[in-house]
Amino acid sequence: MEITTGILADLFVLFVAARLAGTLFARLKQPAVIGELLVGVLIGPHVLGWVGTPDPAMVEAFHGDAAAAQAAVSLVFDLFAELGVIILLFFVGLETRLSDLLGVGGRAIAVGALGIAAPFAAGYAFMVLRGTTTTEALFVATALVATSSGITARVLRDLGILHAREARIILGAAIVDDVLAMILLATVNQFGPRGRLDVLEIGLIAAQAVGFIVFVVLIGTRTLRQFSAHLERLPFTHAPLVVALAMMLGLATIAGAVGLAAIIGAFLAGMVMAQEAERFALEDAVVPIYEFLVPFFFVIIGTRVDPALFLDGRVMGGALAITVVAIIAKLAGAGLGGLGLGGRAAAIIGVGMVPRGEVGLIVASLGLSRGLIGAEYFSTVVVMSILTTLIVPPLLAWLGAPLVRQPGPTRGERMGAAGRLPQM
Repeated sequence: MEITTGILADLFVLFVAARLAGTLFARLKQPAVIGELLVGVLIGPHVLGWVGTPDPAMVEAFHGDAAAAQAAVSLVFDLFAELGVIILLFFVGLETRLSDLLGVGGRAIAVGALGIAAPFAAGYAFMVLRGTTTTEALFVATALVATSSGITARVLRDLGILHAREARIILGAAIVDDVLAMILLATVNQFGPRGRLDVLEIGLIAAQAVGFIVFVVLIGTRTLRQFSAHLERLPFTHAPLVVALAMMLGLATIAGAVGLAAIIGAFLAGMVMAQEAERFALEDAVVPIYEFLVPFFFVIIGTRVDPALFLDGRVMGGALAITVVAIIAKLAGAGLGGLGLGGRAAAIIGVGMVPRGEVGLIVASLGLSRGLIGAEYFSTVVVMSILTTLIVPPLLAWLGAPLVRQPGPTRGERMGAAGRLPQM
């Protein structure tokens, strides 16, 4: 038996389970993402164990090294999850015009900046009051700041409210949030073994990130506008789609190289292509890829959740307390940036910035691997990330319901209607 058979079987189970659970929750008038996350917990290695564990053939291929085989399976899962969220943010970018984002630029900057400052200050103060070390307090506080924009983007897209001003502010703030969180993480990461702050290194990281975003937004958009008329003349099938996907992967790679999340590069690629999206029917072309890959991201996040954490009273006590701090601080900071837009709008923006998702897990894993936080606080951050991820979709669906507009005909339906004679 080929060693890839077990991995293919896992991917089959992940995909089918995600689609069935997502459809079920959608029929129950709940966000599909919740079903995908929960079914991931159920079929993951911590509960039923249907996926995520290497089979004997895989272990044998690694000369009996079960740990190496497990790492290989995890790497495949990570790759599919990353592709899923990259496609998600690329698709969201296709539905976001640069002019729309620039129109809420000042507000987005305020939301992103306040949404970073308030959780960090509140988290640090909370940890200091608990008597932790400065390094532990800094790392846990940093885990509270960054928003998992993939979670919010999926809910906004499923609700059909990406057109709303609140959605544009959240997406713009997510870029600001990611840049500031990356700078903050680079700063905090220098504490611990080195114990000193390298201002030049932090400045270079910030300059690379900001320069990359400005270059893509200003130069990339103008360049594409000049050459878009020639895309269909390229010597391969579906040339506009091929160019768009290549740009998505390329900018995602560059974003990762300069310290940003890959999804920021993917989102910017989609936004650059948004000017030509309708002309080349790019959204229609990307939908099948979206439907295949995006559910993997959410169901795989679910497989990483160990429900046993919720049975540990000591961990849960601290986790619930820090989750409350994380939610209130993010709502206060991001919501404050939305003041003047109305109570519901500020609430939507605040709630949309709440989920920590995989971002909190990454920060916590870094702190644990470097010995800067202990297992207890690592588990606390994991539970906080899970809870903030699970509570947002239903809240956002409830708050965003008045913004949902009745769907009009698709592009294909409009074209078909244009070619039909009126019925007599």
